[in-house]
Amino acid sequence: MTGSIRIGRLLGITVQVHATWFLAVWAIAWSLAAGVFPQRIPGLPATTYWTMGFAGALLLFGSVLVHELGHALAARRFRIPTRSITLFLFGGVAQIAREPERPSHELWVALAGPATSLLLAGIFRLLTPGGEVVPATALMGYLSSVNLLLAAFNLLPAFPLDGGRALRAVLWHFLGLERATRVTTGLGHATAAAFLVLGVLADLSG
Repeated sequence: MTGSIRIGRLLGITVQVHATWFLAVWAIAWSLAAGVFPQRIPGLPATTYWTMGFAGALLLFGSVLVHELGHALAARRFRIPTRSITLFLFGGVAQIAREPERPSHELWVALAGPATSLLLAGIFRLLTPGGEVVPATALMGYLSSVNLLLAAFNLLPAFPLDGGRALRAVLWHFLGLERATRVTTGLGHATAAAFLVLGVLADLSG
């Protein structure tokens, strides 16, 4: 991805961030510091909210990185190398060297990411302290919820989301790769249009 900065290697995979990633981190940190956390725990100093905001933003992208590593490790299981993982404005993407050769391979690679996000959601929920709401409680609760949402969104049956790829793998078995791709791509377009319409309606009603 043009405009990306290499930050290192993890499990033999190059990890990089696109220039838009910095904008995303700032926007998420601002949203958390100015809105989410003050509503959750009122009365704290602004510096505390901003610390929580940047921690939440960075850990969110850390969760996205782990999600993409889930895909990469599943692909490695089928001897498909991953060239790089790039974090950018809208999340992350793992660039694999080639497409899976069998429907079952694509299915496992597609589902590995959401499964990893669900695992992270459970871990952060277990790490959430009980009792009085404190900064750690709010931060862990946020990370648990956002990983759950990340898994749910990616499981939508719309290509190129993970759910769309999983559906394509199932249809590939019955219809062949070309027809399966056409069907799931059409669902992807329909899903994008539905979100656009819902966004317009929400704006008008607001």
